[in-house]
Amino acid sequence: MSHVHRVRFTIGASATLAMLLASPAFADDWGTLKGRFKFGGAVPTAAALKADKDVEVCGKEKLLNEELVVGADGGIANVVVFVRDKDVKVHPDAAAAKAPVLMDNKNCRFEPHVAFVQIGQPLTLKNSDSVGHNSNIATIKNPPSNSLIAAGAESNVTFKAEEAIPAQVTCNIHPWMKGWVLVRPNPYGAVSSADGSFEIKNLPAGDIELQLWHEKAGYIGEISVKGKSEKIAKGRKKIKVAAGDNDLGEMVLDANLFKK
Repeated sequence: MSHVHRVRFTIGASATLAMLLASPAFADDWGTLKGRFKFGGAVPTAAALKADKDVEVCGKEKLLNEELVVGADGGIANVVVFVRDKDVKVHPDAAAAKAPVLMDNKNCRFEPHVAFVQIGQPLTLKNSDSVGHNSNIATIKNPPSNSLIAAGAESNVTFKAEEAIPAQVTCNIHPWMKGWVLVRPNPYGAVSSADGSFEIKNLPAGDIELQLWHEKAGYIGEISVKGKSEKIAKGRKKIKVAAGDNDLGEMVLDANLFKK
């Protein structure tokens, strides 16, 4: 090979290497995880709650106990799923500025019932009702906060440390109001929707450990997939994330898990 050709080859190879190194990640380095939680038993009926404060406003609402929300098809809402691993690689798209997460005091309840927020990401506590509320967040690693929110007003809270499990949110004015806030150091968390499904996007490919938690069951200690039972110590489930789509399938949670 002539000196000229060697120089050209070296320049071309260097340019290619520079392009690869400059790329934040290859498309096949990341995967999306989804699944669905289903109640293993007869669908329970949520108990009604009685409003005994600001009855002229809250008494008009159909208030239900939301400790366990199961849809007509058996889907379990508000199951929390997040990645436990420390210093997990975060997708470049998720490292950008984080928009505030909204938790509303609406119809004399918290909406959503469980909110997911990252460290440094503002949590906006809003009051859409015509009566005053407060949002008392019982964190452990973060200083507890108790925001008094007038009708139509809002307040912001930002967390500086992660929480191992969701922190309970209560309204001292209206004691039936209860919710939860999950605070994590990265975007890799989700709360199951009304049909029991969840999705976590742009996970780094490879081995990760998930945490499964529910306010009524605590750490999810057992799941059943396609009739096969799997014990999970302290709600920790290890999985391998492949590039592209990953589906954990329908995970049935036995009714006995919720009898605490």
